[in-house]
Amino acid sequence: MGSVVLSLRVDGELLERLRQHAAKRGMSVQDYVVRTLIREDFDERFKTSVDETARFYAAPPL
Repeated sequence: MGSVVLSLRVDGELLERLRQHAAKRGMSVQDYVVRTLIREDFDERFKTSVDETARFYAAPPL
């Protein structure tokens, strides 16, 4: 899979908070944002899988 450029416009306060969070983890802002997006995507896909599994194994309505 290749990579694509994504450009974001953020205000100064948000960028500074992102810099601080990234610095605490020894990461660049770019790496921090990408990892955050990947984690959110995983969490969403995992929740969907759990919900679908619960529906699959649910007892049929009486």
